[in-house]
Amino acid sequence: MAGKVVLHYFNGRGKMESIRWLLTVAEVEFDEVFLTTREQYLKLLSNGDLMFQQVPLVEMDDMKLVQTKAILNYIAEKYNLHGKDPKDKLMVNTYSEGLIDLMEMIMVLPFAADVKPKLDNIQKKANERYLPVFEKALCGSIYLVGGRLSCADVQLLECTLMLEEKFAGILTDFPNVKSFQGRMTRIPAVSRFLQPGSKRKPQPDDVYVKTIMEVFDIKSPFL
Repeated sequence: MAGKVVLHYFNGRGKMESIRWLLTVAEVEFDEVFLTTREQYLKLLSNGDLMFQQVPLVEMDDMKLVQTKAILNYIAEKYNLHGKDPKDKLMVNTYSEGLIDLMEMIMVLPFAADVKPKLDNIQKKANERYLPVFEKALCGSIYLVGGRLSCADVQLLECTLMLEEKFAGILTDFPNVKSFQGRMTRIPAVSRFLQPGSKRKPQPDDVYVKTIMEVFDIKSPFL
């Protein structure tokens, strides 16, 4: 029998947070090994654990999984969170990739030399490009695709919470999305994950940024 799932990443959100969210909704327990030194990262490299020299790394089902989208797709497929047929899976993936694009814009903010124009750009794109898509998709629907919970729903919840941390009231003009968010937070596993003391990570702080820059040997802000 395969052992417990183990996540190798920093003690912060980054690209691992969507994986934490999806495992939580699938009710899969996991342990975490936090990268805190460059030596840890170099050891993973020397062991051949990082195919493309990048984290996240997830140990699961006797495999060492890398590449965020591939990991998310594997978890979604295994736990019936990926659509019931190829067409539904296509739409789930389409929504998921759009959400990942938006969340990655927020993810990199702590590494920017000038945050204000990037925040303005995120807010504009969220309001004009991304949120209208989901507002329309949720008109008369409980979930985004096929009337059933999928990884895209989990990522939409994660994304809307991230947006509200930066832009209070951003969902005011998107009532379907706001109602969806409320429904999702009532799922027991989600409700627990949102409570203090869970494995959900807080917004990035200076310690998180400093650790990443030291582990990857980055000398100055790169955005």
